[in-house]
Parts: sequence; structure tokens; C-alpha cells
Amino acid sequence: MEHDFYRILKGLKLKVTPKRIAIMEIMAAEKTYMSPDELRSKLKQRFKNIGLPTVYRNLEELAKEGVIIKIIHPDRKLYYFYCHRKEHHHHFVCVSCRRVEDITFCGMEEIKKEVEDGLKGHMVSHMLQVYGFCKNCLIKQVVSQ
Repeated sequence: MEHDFYRILKGLKLKVTPKRIAIMEIMAAEKTYMSPDELRSKLKQRFKNIGLPTVYRNLEELAKEGVIIKIIHPDRKLYYFYCHRKEHHHHFVCVSCRRVEDITFCGMEEIKKEVEDGLKGHMVSHMLQVYGFCKNCLIKQVVSQ
């Protein structure tokens, strides 16, 4: 899948910079989530003096616009993943191989009903990430036993 990162950034009204383009290129090429340190290591091949604060700042700006998603891992560390899909969906995160898959099903209507009817509140938004082992990692576990 080809991505026009220049157009994406312009559409989000974000400044188009070589570092932002590089971040998006690297992350789009990955099929797994990355830590800011891992991303910085890859970026150092292009930008010798790139600092971790620059990486974090750009990741946060892209996450705010929904281009990058935050993965709050069970290990309590923060990771990031490039998500090209714009329609409503959630993510399955493999805790073994780090692969991230889209989940198109959303069962939030019942929760929304509970919040509004039971708690007399109003749900504004939601985010769902499911953690587990993907099919390939499960097969590897069975084979290695």
C-alpha cells in the first residue's frame, strides 16, 4: 500500500517536515508496534542528531490526529503503531510478536446503554485494544511444546 505522507500531513494541517515524513515511512513499513527508542534508532540512519524528545513530540502530534495509535502494553510501556485505517475500528495486539491487527466489530452499544441508562452519564468516546497471542504465535507455542 502506497501512502502519500505529504498529503496526509497537509490534510491534518500539520507542518510537513523531513522528520515527520521519515517517522511515517518507517512506521508504515513496520507491521508491528515500536517503542520511541526503536524508532529513534531507525531515524538515526537518516538524521544523525535526532533526539528522543523530538521523536516523542512528533509521535504525540501524529497520535493526537489519529495517524499513529498508542499501544499501552501490559508491560506498562508505551508503544506506537501506524494506523492507516480511518473508519471506526479497534486493535488486537499480539504480546509475543508485536503484530497489530484491526478489529472491525465494536460492542460498545451495550456499554453506552449502561453508562447512559444505568449511570445517567454520557459516553463521549472509547478506545478498545485487545491483547493476546496471534494465530502464528499460538502455533509456535504448540510446536515448541
